Amino acid sequence: MTHSFLMIGQSNMAGRGFLKDVPPILDEKIKMLRNGRWQMMAEPINFDRPTSGISLAATFASSWRLFHNQEDDIGLIPCADGGTSLDDWSVEGALFQNAIFQAKAAQKISTLSGILWHQGESDSNGQKHRLYIQKLNHIIQTLRQELNTPDIPLIIGGLGSFLQDGIYGQYFNEHKEVDTALQEFAKDNEHCFFVSTEGLTANPDNIHFDAVSQRKFGIRYFRAFEQKTDILGALADEDHIVEIINNRPLTKNEKNEMLQYQLAMGIITTEEFQTQLAIIH
Repeated sequence: MTHSFLMIGQSNMAGRGFLKDVPPILDEKIKMLRNGRWQMMAEPINFDRPTSGISLAATFASSWRLFHNQEDDIGLIPCADGGTSLDDWSVEGALFQNAIFQAKAAQKISTLSGILWHQGESDSNGQKHRLYIQKLNHIIQTLRQELNTPDIPLIIGGLGSFLQDGIYGQYFNEHKEVDTALQEFAKDNEHCFFVSTEGLTANPDNIHFDAVSQRKFGIRYFRAFEQKTDILGALADEDHIVEIINNRPLTKNEKNEMLQYQLAMGIITTEEFQTQLAIIH
């Protein structure tokens, strides 16, 4: 059985953590939707831009794997798009319609089990926060109706505290108001849970969560989903869970996948590939 999760929002959901900053996560039981089929997860999962990188999705999925039936798969449906506002996610627009299309495709081959949302940076100026809850409510209600999942859990994350210190800080001068709106939305809506960004740090741009923080963020998202509760601060065991995920021994299929990637990218020679493949088998 495959349990799938829809990923929507803007760049911090898509992920901009630097790939070089954290060990890769390979797990043949974690899939991503590509062209209507499940493929083994590889980061970047949500390739919306050439700058796409580490997101919260890999550790969300890996945490799910740690605490659920090891025979089941988890599927990720990447639909986030960087720099998008709530108006860009209007129910008549292409982004929303694409998310519906992708989620319905996933429903044919999996059980849609949750929605992961992170958005708000692009609504952090010009008094847009005043209508944030109203607009988000319409988006989420319509999404649940279209997918026929009225009680599906929705996990939403807070905004980074660093935004106003970044290279485009003047465009994020109302990020605290949006963060408050996100918390209020989670409080006032059933099956919706808020995740704090306490202690999380940024890339040098002070816009995007760095890779180390995205790893922790994914664990917090999972804990909110699993316990059906808000996560209002850092988790005492999040570093330990990251360590467990990083140290999981690779299966034969996962080692094969890694070798195929290294060969295709010119990291190893054909001779090295054949030698290491023989060792695996």
